[in-house]
Amino acid sequence: MPDAPISGFVAAGFETVQEAFADNFARGEEQGAGFAVLRDGEVVVDLHGGWSDRAGTKPWDAGTIAPVYSTTKGIAALILAMAVETLPAGYETPVAEVWPEFAAAGKEAVTIGEVASHQAGLPGFINAIDPALWLDPPACAAALAQLAPMWTPGSAHGYHPLTWGYLVGEIVARINGRTLGTILREDITAPLGIDFRIGLPETAHARVAEILRPKALADLGEITLPRRAAFLAKWSAPDRGGAIWREIEIPSANGHGTASAVTTLYNAYASVGLIGGRRLMRPGTFAALTTARADGPDLVLPMTTRFGAGIMHNNLRAFGPFEDGLGHCGWGGSLAIASPSRGLTCAYVMNRQSSSLVGDPRAVRLIEAVAGCL
Repeated sequence: MPDAPISGFVAAGFETVQEAFADNFARGEEQGAGFAVLRDGEVVVDLHGGWSDRAGTKPWDAGTIAPVYSTTKGIAALILAMAVETLPAGYETPVAEVWPEFAAAGKEAVTIGEVASHQAGLPGFINAIDPALWLDPPACAAALAQLAPMWTPGSAHGYHPLTWGYLVGEIVARINGRTLGTILREDITAPLGIDFRIGLPETAHARVAEILRPKALADLGEITLPRRAAFLAKWSAPDRGGAIWREIEIPSANGHGTASAVTTLYNAYASVGLIGGRRLMRPGTFAALTTARADGPDLVLPMTTRFGAGIMHNNLRAFGPFEDGLGHCGWGGSLAIASPSRGLTCAYVMNRQSSSLVGDPRAVRLIEAVAGCL
């Protein structure tokens, strides 16, 4: 395979970021990738390189889009915040007030904020389901609404890798009348020309990078019931990557876009809810979205995590050296972070997946290179 082609833009003073980007390829750790950085709303880095196909024949260019898996959650959390802002009690609204069926099995008092911060106790299905259920979001949400929590909601938190999106998606639809992906497209990405979708039309599938799956499983530590349900059961996930999986809306997992687009959307976290000069929410709603709601040992991930209403905090230093870092990681390595105090946003997307759960070393090197340029 020839050397990976690298192209794009790097502003003066950020040349070491391009060096770090090229070094990831030189280490043999990449197939194809994109990395973008905004500083005070201005593009200072927009790089793309390598190959978008497994064979190494099709260069990854500015139009290549990639699935970002759970990095989608930080974008979906913005749409949830916009919907929640219309409710008098905001995130403290019981889910059952907007979605009555959710009250089943003792969940009548569970709030939207608890669902958004992974405290609802619904990280997966304990009993077997047909994995095809994941490909029917309304039916999957209805099935989740009937479940009893695996722990007392609000007493602890455990990452909801897939179910988070079905729950949040149904909540948004009940409040707004439109699906979460529709709101994102109609109100934000289409008007602003941002190349990102939750629910990717067939016409864009040819631009999607081919994914190289990780060669090893992530280390989840002791296999508990919540971890098994969330990650390890035969029915814990659908077949990912097919046409149906791309086209339906899974706000926890199947956002597709360029690094530049992901950076533009996550820049809302660096600018108190602004994207492209448009305010998505009031400052008070932004504070409610980003303030830590769950902090401590995670019942699903083998680590201590800290979550706002769908956005992760940088307690693990997986988002570089920024104390106020807000962001999210995605399966296999994708990552987006924002530092409000530095007016900085970075996003990394790729198609060679690793087994890192949080803070893929390739992304961390890039973010640390950015930090060294400030």
